[in-house]
Amino acid sequence: MKKAFRVLFSLLLIFASFGIFISNKVMFLKRREEEEIVHQEAEAGHLIPGEYESLPKTEVTIPSSFGYEVKAILVEPHDTNHYIIISHGVTQSKMNSIKYMNLFLNRGFNAVIYDHRRHGESGGKTTSYGYYEKFDLQSVVHWLRKEKGSDLLLGIHGESMGAATLLLYAGMLEDGADFYIADCPFSDFSEQLAYRIKEEVKLFPPKLLLPVANLFIRIRDKYSLSEVSPIAVIENIKNPILFIHSRMDDFILPSMTEALFKQKKGPKKLFMAENGLHAQSYSQNQEQYEKVVDEFLEEYVF
Repeated sequence: MKKAFRVLFSLLLIFASFGIFISNKVMFLKRREEEEIVHQEAEAGHLIPGEYESLPKTEVTIPSSFGYEVKAILVEPHDTNHYIIISHGVTQSKMNSIKYMNLFLNRGFNAVIYDHRRHGESGGKTTSYGYYEKFDLQSVVHWLRKEKGSDLLLGIHGESMGAATLLLYAGMLEDGADFYIADCPFSDFSEQLAYRIKEEVKLFPPKLLLPVANLFIRIRDKYSLSEVSPIAVIENIKNPILFIHSRMDDFILPSMTEALFKQKKGPKKLFMAENGLHAQSYSQNQEQYEKVVDEFLEEYVF
């Protein structure tokens, strides 16, 4: 009897250790240092320090509904009620959003760039790939409308996890912007995680790891992987969406964006960039990217 109990206890201990290990990999994905991001963006020609420093900008702190602070920068070179909020990808920071901010500054918009929870200067203990991040995005939207007036012409641009976050925000909480640009989002986090496990973890099949990850994330971070599914809520979004993805993306497959585009009802546009890997559609196809954004704004926003 004691031997059977010891065996059972050992198995439970192994299972718990394994569950903690894999949920840690999801919840505490290693982030890039700010200096690394700045160097990366400067080297790519997206960040010219003198230009950025000369912009009229204000550092702001927005309270999250979960008790921590969301750090943002409000950039206002124009006397206008046109604003864009930029939502960055996982492991990045608001400094990675500067290239998209510049794109819209050049088109007469003012901008807000901000750090997701557990990224950059913002608080928050875990990364949830859009589940909790969507509430912080809602806080940013509400703060901006309170500060600048409810009559804003407001857009939200997101890259990768930031794109999934804006779709979850618009589909689950409120269709609170006049337009959205979703650059390389995943359509369903469980499917994305299964794909990454298949590509990166050769020893264990996704069917074995996903239920364990889901169980321990539910226990430790209070949400289910199935609740991080932009495609499940995409039909709730009535306002226009521009979907963007690189055909060569092998981290988040372009078929995910194609599925989202197909499922979206109402005004929408799709741009499949020919060059670049994940989150490189703008860097590797800048002229075409800007042309598609202009066409989208002309057709659906202005």
